[in-house]
Amino acid sequence: MRTRVLLPLVVLALLLTGCGGDDDGGPDGRVTLRFQSLAWQEESVEVNQELVKEWNASHPDVKVEYVQGSWDSVHDQLLTSFEGGEAPDIIHDASDDLADFAYGGYLADLTDLLPERLRSDIPQRSWDTATFGGGIYGVPFLQEPRVLIANAKWLKDAGVRIPTPERPWSWAEFREITDELSGDSKYGVAWPLKEPVSATLNLSLSAGGQLFHRDTDGKVTVRFEAADAVMPRTVHDQANTDRSASPTTLGSGGSDTLPGFFGGRYAMVPLGFSYRQQIVQQAPKGFDWQVLPAPAGADGLTQGVSPQTLSIAEDSSHKREAAEFIDFLLRPKNMVRLALGDWMLPTGTEALKDPALHTAENDWATGTSLAGHLRSAPAQSVRGYPEWKDKVATPAFQEYYSGAIGLAELRRRLEDDGNLVLARYQR
Repeated sequence: MRTRVLLPLVVLALLLTGCGGDDDGGPDGRVTLRFQSLAWQEESVEVNQELVKEWNASHPDVKVEYVQGSWDSVHDQLLTSFEGGEAPDIIHDASDDLADFAYGGYLADLTDLLPERLRSDIPQRSWDTATFGGGIYGVPFLQEPRVLIANAKWLKDAGVRIPTPERPWSWAEFREITDELSGDSKYGVAWPLKEPVSATLNLSLSAGGQLFHRDTDGKVTVRFEAADAVMPRTVHDQANTDRSASPTTLGSGGSDTLPGFFGGRYAMVPLGFSYRQQIVQQAPKGFDWQVLPAPAGADGLTQGVSPQTLSIAEDSSHKREAAEFIDFLLRPKNMVRLALGDWMLPTGTEALKDPALHTAENDWATGTSLAGHLRSAPAQSVRGYPEWKDKVATPAFQEYYSGAIGLAELRRRLEDDGNLVLARYQR
């Protein structure tokens, strides 16, 4: 997940009151729930706050307080609040951040709390992203495929084949196309890989890469095999051999690449689907852009996702009421509102049918056509993944993509150093 724009935190509220207030719901018998949202785009914040107001207007005995959190600090902030007994009742997070909290006993198992309507509306492949040890610890509700945002005029003038979800580029063809589009200090692609691990693992699924392998005894080990190397080798060769990828953007975030993209320096930028909002807001008048599917491998357009989730704190005194609020928030029409506000895709099958998500405008239809190819990201249930990512995988991939180390050294670090980290969590 990309780094979010930091919003003012209302963390002080988390330190002033306990989880869910008094066990009896306060002196007037009214239940108060705290909902920590990580919505950050103006439209998304507005929709979330509107839904909270609508709930409060129709549920006078269960008040929900909106608390603003931040993607930039949510893991550490939640850990502190869990350990201090001050966690919000309803927690907005991402599925790849839940494993340690779930196994640590900080999150409630939602299996018996969620209504059948919600359970059946979201596909099992999405539930898999928030299922740990047989329990459900989050409701996946928004998901974001990685796509190619392309300069449509540049591609048209070059006469290259335009990929579609029905006939995408292979990784080999993608490399050839970017090479063909490069020259005169211009690049076929700009890879923003400041945080390289999630993008690498999720896109590697298309080639059959798994990286994390669970043995019969449940132990997870890292094995960097041939399929895992397809995507990273493509990026490495584009940047270091073909010179079709800008070497300066490898350490950049997605938003950092947009000025160069608008300025005609890069033909394409691989980004999350929600970046379309920034492009609509920031692109020069008349700039012609389009959304293309990410390259496909042996497993087609399959890619990993870590959906946004809603969880309930184990310490909450009002789990049933919290589950009812989540059900309200994720009714199909409300889920569509949340998706449009965040420029992402809903997980719910009914919400995905909404005509607003199938329009040609801003290429909503292209993104929605990819929803059926999204799978649980490889690291979803791996304990110790955050430490493995930060201490081992991030520096290893950064050095490999820059050309500082080769594929053999990348494999050694991911496997040898990485398995030492994971072993500590599996004793």
